[in-house]
Amino acid sequence: MKRYSVFAIAREAARYHSGWERAWRSPDPKPAYDVVIVGAGGHGLATAYYLVKNHGIRNVAVLEKGWLGGGNTGRNTTIIRSNYLQDESAAIFEKARSLYETLSQDLNYNIMFSPRGVLMLAQTEHELRAWKRTAHANRLANISSEMVSPRRVKEIVPIINIDGPRYPILGGLWQARGGTARHDAVAWGYARAASAMGVDIIQQCEVTGVDRDGGKVAGVQTSRGNIACSKLCIVVAGNSGVLADMAGFRLPVESVALQALVSEPIKPCMNCVVMANTVHGYMSQSDKGEMVIGGGADGFNNYTQRGSFQHIEETVRALIETFPMISRLKMLRQWGGIVDMTGDRSPIISKTPVDGVFINCGWGTGGFKAIPGSGWATAEMLADGAPRALASSFSLDRFAEGRMIDESVAAAVAH
Repeated sequence: MKRYSVFAIAREAARYHSGWERAWRSPDPKPAYDVVIVGAGGHGLATAYYLVKNHGIRNVAVLEKGWLGGGNTGRNTTIIRSNYLQDESAAIFEKARSLYETLSQDLNYNIMFSPRGVLMLAQTEHELRAWKRTAHANRLANISSEMVSPRRVKEIVPIINIDGPRYPILGGLWQARGGTARHDAVAWGYARAASAMGVDIIQQCEVTGVDRDGGKVAGVQTSRGNIACSKLCIVVAGNSGVLADMAGFRLPVESVALQALVSEPIKPCMNCVVMANTVHGYMSQSDKGEMVIGGGADGFNNYTQRGSFQHIEETVRALIETFPMISRLKMLRQWGGIVDMTGDRSPIISKTPVDGVFINCGWGTGGFKAIPGSGWATAEMLADGAPRALASSFSLDRFAEGRMIDESVAAAVAH
């Protein structure tokens, strides 16, 4: 793999950019691999990368039924933060956030990480108490966050209206080292680095069945032939239940659409991410000037990747009171992503009832921010055969044992 640098750009410019090589290989599948990862989104690609980098396991294939990064990785609103209440959540999201800070250098690929800060608004007395509690928990967990006053909120976000009659700003939880990154670039960077280390990334390869030898996995059936493996990792977000059913077990997840939209581009007006959990809306401004607006998940199970007018209207109507200027903007585009939700709104990183089959799912609406930490922890699990400390609390058996990691109650919203 040729390294990207200013000198490489100058050299290729001199020869009309004729010497650039493909960012990653597109090989045909081999008959067998040590590890097969289903899902070439951010989590699956990060898992493959850290399997090679941290554990030296190179005979790995990542299978994708569509195109690389074409699922939720390319359909999210790019928020990165780690100011969660529960210790287990805070640990894995802080691992991810810290890895994001140096990921461009690690991958030799510009993921456009922007530590612009994340502000969680308190618009009710209940929320204000909750954020104070979270700030104290973050301090104990060595995570940098702080409570800020309404006046400070106005200084951070000048366009905000702090005196709304229904949703006044009572304060906020501010994580200055949170921010955003370019979602496509994260997937492309991991794919390029993993491919260069020998991982086979096989696109247009749909898994249609899972082969078992007794109670152990033997391989997968795909649209491009059968592939044998000794370990299988399912990392397919909203389709996790479908793949689990093929393998012969059930998951405590439900799939719903999460919707978002972007406005027409405007001049820079907001240099941070703002999350308004009372109205279930959040907003940031992209490098192109678009206002990136997200809302909650649909209230019914579905597999659609389209947005609905009703949900967008509900989100924007509430945000307009907090950000009056957006009432004059035109919507540029709207979309949905399929997310998988657990009962406690925390992920599953676990062994399964089938020997050799592992699962990474249930990130719900907060998957993008977790990609590096999730990949790191899942690679550890695949290498060892069981999760290590970072992911051990997110096992499947917690639902039978009542060990919930309830971020839905702690955060009011699990974004």
